[in-house]
Amino acid sequence: MPQAFNLRNGTIIYDNFFWLLEHADSNPADLLLSEDLLQISFGGGQYLLDAGWYGFGPRGRFGVILVENQDWEHPLRQEYTREISRLPSLLQECIDWLWHTRIAPTEADPRPLLQVVAGIVYNDRGEVLLSSRPAGKAYAGYWEFAGGKVEAGESEFAALQREFMEELGVEIIHATPWLAKFYRYEHAHVNLRFFRVAAHEWRGTLQAREQQQWAWQKAGDFTVSPMLPANTALLAQLAIPSAFSGSLKTGLLGSNASGEYRVMPHTVAPHAMAEAPHEAVWMPLDIWQQRNRQPENAPSVWLAVDDAAQFHAAQDADAIIWRVNDNAMAQALAEVLRAGAAMPIVAAASADVVACWQDAWRANGVQAVVGDNEMGVA
Repeated sequence: MPQAFNLRNGTIIYDNFFWLLEHADSNPADLLLSEDLLQISFGGGQYLLDAGWYGFGPRGRFGVILVENQDWEHPLRQEYTREISRLPSLLQECIDWLWHTRIAPTEADPRPLLQVVAGIVYNDRGEVLLSSRPAGKAYAGYWEFAGGKVEAGESEFAALQREFMEELGVEIIHATPWLAKFYRYEHAHVNLRFFRVAAHEWRGTLQAREQQQWAWQKAGDFTVSPMLPANTALLAQLAIPSAFSGSLKTGLLGSNASGEYRVMPHTVAPHAMAEAPHEAVWMPLDIWQQRNRQPENAPSVWLAVDDAAQFHAAQDADAIIWRVNDNAMAQALAEVLRAGAAMPIVAAASADVVACWQDAWRANGVQAVVGDNEMGVA
């Protein structure tokens, strides 16, 4: 393993990596590669990082896959490349992400790390379901989106189904992954994965099986309180529409339960911005980094990015616009969505790219997809 490679307390359990790096200038399609090139175990086997070659000949590519509890159907992260020289950096990115989000918080703090799922369930009126935490639990009486801990060997979706049946007596038929957030509470660290459940994706009659309360609420206009601290930012993000018209150059227009929702480019003059009602302003990440201040008359700031590196540098944004120009960029977006993002992502791409990729993006939780052949850069 190269000296610059930091395993961060991981244990190598299979290694054919040295041999591969010795052939870094070769065409991968010409090498006799297998799916098993490198495996690194973390946390006593709880996490496994696997690197291998997937596919045959010119259609093959290297994959770097990180899983928890051998759950290969729902990897924590997936990265792909056809370049041998790119593999070490992809592996290091996955190791660093695992260290900072999962391992380091528990090693530096005695509080347990909990994997939790929560469902944002909609009714036919577009309202979302909230329930109160029952007596005897931490934050009893606080309102939240129903859900609970993922048990050992259980998938996130199975945990969501079980928790909703146990707590509210309803069956979750299908759910779409949405946001992934990390929280520090007094009693525990929590990795929280939110799922969206449309009105036709659940069935049954709501029951207070844990003597809790429940209420239907309009996104962006919640009337119940107090709210669980983990849900504060989420309440505003729920108001972002799932469909937009327009373009990046002229502005995006959508609607939610409260009315129109407009996202304007930052290049619009401040006086014109003040006259045009809007909920957010978007700007490229590099412009934001240069300015380092909130645009005038901007209730919310969205940052535009073009790749995963920019995305990871834009974590202070209220939402992300991911500009996609080709299939490689589309794949990178799909992999970030699959791993879980902390804020909503709106994909902007040409009509051809949208036609090829929107189903995959939506299945993994993209907020909205905008067909924009001009891809205006403000």
